Amino acid sequence: MASLMLLLLLLQSLLPLLIFSLFSGVSAVATFTIANNCRYAVWPGILSSAGAAPLATTGFALAPGEARAVDAPAGWSGRIWGRTLCGGGGGGGAFSCATGDCGSGAIECSGGGAAPPATLAEFTLDGSGSNDFYDVSLVDGYNIPMLVAPQGGSGPNCRPTGCLADLNGVCPSDLKVVVGGEGVACRSACDAFGAPQYCCSGAYGSPSTCGPTSYSLFFKNACPRAYSYAYDDATSTFTCAAATASSYIITFCPSTSSLKSSSANPEAAGLPLINNTMVFVSGAAVPGRADRRSGLHLSLLLVVSVHMLTWHFFLFSRPF
Repeated sequence: MASLMLLLLLLQSLLPLLIFSLFSGVSAVATFTIANNCRYAVWPGILSSAGAAPLATTGFALAPGEARAVDAPAGWSGRIWGRTLCGGGGGGGAFSCATGDCGSGAIECSGGGAAPPATLAEFTLDGSGSNDFYDVSLVDGYNIPMLVAPQGGSGPNCRPTGCLADLNGVCPSDLKVVVGGEGVACRSACDAFGAPQYCCSGAYGSPSTCGPTSYSLFFKNACPRAYSYAYDDATSTFTCAAATASSYIITFCPSTSSLKSSSANPEAAGLPLINNTMVFVSGAAVPGRADRRSGLHLSLLLVVSVHMLTWHFFLFSRPF
């Protein structure tokens, strides 16, 4: 009897720790699964916006075919991009990348953003109206094909977006970045020329005065759902109800080799065809809000059960 009472007292003393751990365990409201479908290595970079909590990592390497999941807390906002043609670090000097370099001198970006040109995935989780906002932006130029696909989200504008085309080979010559005789990135007109009409600055600093140009239309025609200039909001911002979108898959060099109908693959519904094919998003299931809620309910049940059992022991083991 004494040993049982000691066990119950021990369990009750652990209740505060259990409560803390179960609530801290549901702080992640979304999971970014970052996948490399390219034939070459990609080094993803992650930059949290000012005031947003930093994620567990700000940069890492992905070999061809690899993927990595990164959790994000409620209210997080920031950017995710891919760095290419990277090297150095360790005994070989500072780490650097030919495209998308964040200037940290290391694989972790540690608060550094992508040097243009770079294809950017931008997120604001659980923002206005309890929605997740996301887009793929070519405003800072382009360096790699990218697809962002919400998993389990709802809403009329909760759809995949991105730039599936490889633009490096067809980039206009006055925007093309060449390394070793090969096009590796495509600059924006703002980055290339710095003129206000391309940067939407100065006298062109409003939606009414800054419109698409022949350069931004090059990007828009190739990637209709991606931002092509600063005020390209109408066709380029996407939203999912925050309570339903548990994860996002971000794929570099998404495959367009298999024709998949939108009915067979709802996640690809509405994506423009490229070479008469539609991208197919696949991957292992990622734990979502429903899984976290199930764990929360089970933990709460355990807490209540231990508490009631303890008081039951004290009430009914005492002589009357």
